[in-house]
Amino acid sequence: MNNGSAPLKMTKKELRARLRERLRGVTAARREDLSAQARGLLSRQRVWREAGAILFYAALADELDLRPLLEQALAEGRSVALPRFVPATGLYEACQIGDFARDCAPGKLGIAEPGAGCPAFPLNRLDLALVPGVGFDAAGHRLGRGRGYYDRLLAGVTGTRCGVAFDEQMAEEIPVEPHDMVLNCIITPTRWVEIPGPRPILP
Repeated sequence: MNNGSAPLKMTKKELRARLRERLRGVTAARREDLSAQARGLLSRQRVWREAGAILFYAALADELDLRPLLEQALAEGRSVALPRFVPATGLYEACQIGDFARDCAPGKLGIAEPGAGCPAFPLNRLDLALVPGVGFDAAGHRLGRGRGYYDRLLAGVTGTRCGVAFDEQMAEEIPVEPHDMVLNCIITPTRWVEIPGPRPILP
């Protein structure tokens, strides 16, 4: 019986392919320049300036690199966390780090994540979660890589959920399913997109 999920998944698959094709036209040098632009724009936002606890991500080659902001946040004494896979649950949790180079190593998917000695950080204490993805739209919908890991992680985040994307990753509309989390804002190298709706309250 077709419950309607197959066409949706096919649509997501096709959209992922289209957006990835767009990104293939962006050279490595250009990605570095665009990452710097996005970091500059993010650093001027109130939500960044007032966040005391931030969830970052370790960028893949096709993602905006926020590493300098991570290092800045650590230097400023903010709480910095990254996702870590937990084999026992099959889920990711946020774990606090004190030094990226010392505390992180390639994990389940070959992505740098906190080591076993890094403590879990409560999701409801995060002021800001910076979220990568394959695609986004202006309504705050995110297209992930198809595994649902980030949606399950973000379900526990009560602070601001901010998508991070190249402009090439912005789509007119992202297909959504009930489990897909809606973001509060999206940053690109040229745009700061606020999503209408209830806003998290920062201390």
